Amino acid sequence: MSEQPGRYQRSFSGMVGAMVILVLVVVGFVVFRDLNRNDPPSPVHPVDWVTPAKYARTAADFPLLAPHQLPDGWIATSVGFTPGKKQAWHLGCLTGDRRYVGLEQSHQPIPAMVEQYVDPDASQGDDVTTAGQTWQTWTDSGGDLALVRRGADLTTLVVGRVPQATLETFIATLH
Repeated sequence: MSEQPGRYQRSFSGMVGAMVILVLVVVGFVVFRDLNRNDPPSPVHPVDWVTPAKYARTAADFPLLAPHQLPDGWIATSVGFTPGKKQAWHLGCLTGDRRYVGLEQSHQPIPAMVEQYVDPDASQGDDVTTAGQTWQTWTDSGGDLALVRRGADLTTLVVGRVPQATLETFIATLH
């Protein structure tokens, strides 16, 4: 081994210069990728719920509930009316922070609705008064909460994995 240095002199400033150039290349690549990225389209597609609600109100044999308007930031993502002998109404929404809240109405008894839309092992909590009416509370181990009421052979269920106040806010918009 020779005691002679290599072809170029290694120094601290040379190492810092090389690192600066490397960082600039990485930053340039990140900026280039960000500018040329094609984000996938949102899988959430808003739906028109007003027109189906108007139709369902004329066809339903029960007092169909729908919001005057959705709370700020909410979007309707699913809507449906089942005509015939087993009439049912559904409106699914996402809150401003993209959590699901669903409204279900049908002639099914409360236990059947809770089993279908909350959980077969849901447990009943204390009743609450919302918008001047008494609602049963139902929860499951996964965090779902439902407010349910029965009247005149009709069950109305509002469900979501949201705080109770969010469901109450939604119920207050229904007419």
